[in-house]
Amino acid sequence: MREIRDGIYWTGKVDDRRVPFHRLILEKGTSYNSYLIMDEKNVLIDTVDFMFGKEFTDRLGSEFDLLKLDYIVINHTEPDHSGALGSVARKAKNATILCTEIAIPELMEMYKLGIERFRAVDDNETLSLGKRTLRFLHTPYLHTEETMVTYLEEEGILFTCDIFSTHVADTRLLASELSDDESIDADFIGYYSLIMDPHRRYVNPMLDKIEGLGVSMIATSHGYVLDKDTDRYIGLYRESAEKVKDVRTVILFNSMGGNTKRLARLLGEELEKTGIRAEVIDANVRPKEEILAKVADADGILVGASTKYADISGNLEGILAEFKEMDLQGKVAGAFGSYGWSGEAAHVVQDYLKEAGMKVLTTEEAVRTTGMDDVSFPLRVRFKPEDSIFKVKAAAAYFADKVRY
Repeated sequence: MREIRDGIYWTGKVDDRRVPFHRLILEKGTSYNSYLIMDEKNVLIDTVDFMFGKEFTDRLGSEFDLLKLDYIVINHTEPDHSGALGSVARKAKNATILCTEIAIPELMEMYKLGIERFRAVDDNETLSLGKRTLRFLHTPYLHTEETMVTYLEEEGILFTCDIFSTHVADTRLLASELSDDESIDADFIGYYSLIMDPHRRYVNPMLDKIEGLGVSMIATSHGYVLDKDTDRYIGLYRESAEKVKDVRTVILFNSMGGNTKRLARLLGEELEKTGIRAEVIDANVRPKEEILAKVADADGILVGASTKYADISGNLEGILAEFKEMDLQGKVAGAFGSYGWSGEAAHVVQDYLKEAGMKVLTTEEAVRTTGMDDVSFPLRVRFKPEDSIFKVKAAAAYFADKVRY
């Protein structure tokens, strides 16, 4: 253990290997930062990667009586942070595990722990440790749904798990221990781009929550503990999250019974709420040449079709056939449609978009890049889109993220 403030200890693991991570290799390695706060009530905040779980538990237990541990805070369930929870909890028999409500079933399943070991903490809830107070702030989708951060009020320390992290293995740990000519900005921004940028619409709400707290130290779960220039690092996140471009989108559709038309309009309304201009066009009403010109000029395209006998009805397919002759490479695109019995048309539309070389959004891509399993592309809704409004909103928000940033 290493004391970083009076009664507050870093208890993590520096991993100086070439670390496999999110289908990449971390050439500089990384660290898994865990923290122990000693007070009238003793708290462990996060753990380490599961492959170091036994080593971590044995080392921590040799330096601190785990039976005196009152709480284990899990800010984020991914196993590079919660990986030692099972082994620690079994030895720290008196400790209650604190996390968001949505995290409990995940952690129970991952580590075979009973429900009696857990307590969900509400957003902005506080917990007295004696001389010190913890405040829990929910920060969903940074970078998974169950994430929170923990603030130690009297010390001004924000325990952020993945947020504000860097992938660097350095036993110096503290940013203040670096020389004046050593900058971590490239690693800091690189980490943001890799992990946080796909979730940037959630960054500003997180920053709004921590604004005014008086953060003197950011105790991350990877890389350096930011014990200086905290306002500057917070500002870099704000600056990165607010870098947006003015974009134009086209929502092209055909509709037989009116449901796909309403779906197109709902998608347009949701995009307009994010500040994105969206023109909704009926393929059976506007001239083909006009439609193709608008598609060529757009930054993003959503194309919706009703299904008729497993196929596309109306003029839409003829327009889609023209796409592969146009220069649409890299434009963000997605398919949608309402259906009653089968709903193949949206998949046929998606095939045309792929043939045109567009950046076509898929459910698989959403899971791979963000972990969000509520995003569906092609977006298919049964009959009235209003009955699937949460699905529509999730798809529109995801499309907005991809086309705007």
